[in-house]
Amino acid sequence: MAAWRRMFTDFFTAHGITPAYTDDDYFAYVDGRPRYEGVQVCLASRGVDLPYGSPTDPPGDQTVCALGNSKNDAFNAVLSEDGVEPFPGSVALMDVLEALDVPMAVVSSSRNAMEVLRVAGLAHRFEVVVDGKVAAMEQLPGKPQPDTYQYAARLLGVTDDVSVVVEDAISGVQAGAAGGFALVIGVDRGAGADDLVRAGADVVVSDLAELVNP
Repeated sequence: MAAWRRMFTDFFTAHGITPAYTDDDYFAYVDGRPRYEGVQVCLASRGVDLPYGSPTDPPGDQTVCALGNSKNDAFNAVLSEDGVEPFPGSVALMDVLEALDVPMAVVSSSRNAMEVLRVAGLAHRFEVVVDGKVAAMEQLPGKPQPDTYQYAARLLGVTDDVSVVVEDAISGVQAGAAGGFALVIGVDRGAGADDLVRAGADVVVSDLAELVNP
């Protein structure tokens, strides 16, 4: 969120685009989407139509891809300056699932998921990580399509109908609801509990600790 805020605030300010970018824009247009799609949708909300360009475009503001690559620079800066602290409730749930020998995977639209897990000290907990890089390599459509979750389940050796999706993004909840999974748990970290339910969440919590100590 911090990286997107930095990138869009700089771009909107430099080009006189209003209204100003807020965290509400993140949840509405960016959260859970592949990077360039998030850029495109957020710009469209302000009536801005940039050429799409190519993922190889250098960071800048002349194309959607260039702006998305600028976001990646902002992300690396934030990661270096501020680091990543995992939510204690999420770690507590991982501890319980590990003790029960329940296989877990990370499914993320971000191409930076592995680095985030590493900096947060969580990389060793997940043998399966399906991120933006894997999705591109395997030609999997991103959320709200269920394909990345279904691919992760196959890598874990389990079927969709016994798998649980845990998501804080509207598009991710929609992906879980579309995939025929056993349960979709929405985590309200700003997206809004009602919106998560409307997107298809079976259960909504504000923190994953609620699943450990209901």
